[in-house]
Amino acid sequence: MIKTPYYLIDKAALLGNMEKIAYVRKHSGAKALLALKCFATWSVFDLMSQYMDGTTSSSLNEVKLGKLKFGGETHAYSVAYADDEIAEVLAHSDKIIFNSISQLTRFADAAQHQVRGLRLNPGVSSSEFIIADPARPFSRLGEWDQEKVAEVIEQISGFMIHNNCENNDFALFDDMLNKIEAQFSDLLSHPNISWVSLGGGIHFTGEGYPLDAFCARLTAFSERYGVQVYLEPGEAAITNSCSLEVTVLDTLYNGKQLAIVDSSIEAHMLDLLIYRESAKMIPSQGELEYMVCGKSCLAGDIFGTFTFEQPLKVGDRLSFIDAAGYTMVKKNWFNGVNMPAIALRQLDGTIELVKEFSFEDFVDSLS
Repeated sequence: MIKTPYYLIDKAALLGNMEKIAYVRKHSGAKALLALKCFATWSVFDLMSQYMDGTTSSSLNEVKLGKLKFGGETHAYSVAYADDEIAEVLAHSDKIIFNSISQLTRFADAAQHQVRGLRLNPGVSSSEFIIADPARPFSRLGEWDQEKVAEVIEQISGFMIHNNCENNDFALFDDMLNKIEAQFSDLLSHPNISWVSLGGGIHFTGEGYPLDAFCARLTAFSERYGVQVYLEPGEAAITNSCSLEVTVLDTLYNGKQLAIVDSSIEAHMLDLLIYRESAKMIPSQGELEYMVCGKSCLAGDIFGTFTFEQPLKVGDRLSFIDAAGYTMVKKNWFNGVNMPAIALRQLDGTIELVKEFSFEDFVDSLS
């Protein structure tokens, strides 16, 4: 039995997402790039690369990982590139997408032989959280002034527009895309523009999502402007394919029944803390309610409140589901809490431990 805590990636569940992505690729003509900022566990890239066209990145390290471990197309994007990294970014990418006109201009000579794009900010998004809203007031994410973009359009061949965030509503996606078309129609129609990435945050692999309507909308957009459409699924690629396995270390009562586990949201599921959300656990029909807490010294290190059929006791195993996105890429050594191992449930049901972290890793992460 693998020692907790560990992330358990279920390849069969992952394959289900991949098959939906393949369906969209086939029926819409869109290409799909894995967003490494969300999920970069390369031990399953051998499976994912059979169903996706490549990767998109947010940093030099991600560009290199995508090129070396995933293959296919490698799109480079960053909010800002440094002078000392641009050459290596270009060497490991097929397309480079600049966040601003100033960066496009700054690196014009270095990138003159590269396929270049520019990020547009349409001023609308589906985000419910200001911290994640790319269209927030005074956003630094992309250009919005059409006249300024038109002045440099001869230097680029495509655009990236990322304004969806956990959007599982096709009608909302369609409405925002209509607004984008109305706002940027002249830019999208320019003969220089041959590709457009609509970014990630579109939860089209979710249960009940109208895939055929989605495919038809992507096809219509592609044909209207004569462009290759790209999607950048992150969560959509790995939703419901991974769990965080933990063990109860202690129980106590302090006005509520509490259970402390050998993990931490601060260290292992940081988005729960950032967005003030609760972890997910397979629903129980029990009536015993416990607040499940992490073992760090952070007072708010709480996974959430869940119900159980039997009283929890030391040694019980718990499983937080849907734990792939923005976890393994954000995990950290806060409080020196053990870094979760990474394990795979193979398609035949066997579980393979692929990565463990040691005290030496903790020491090496510091000075």
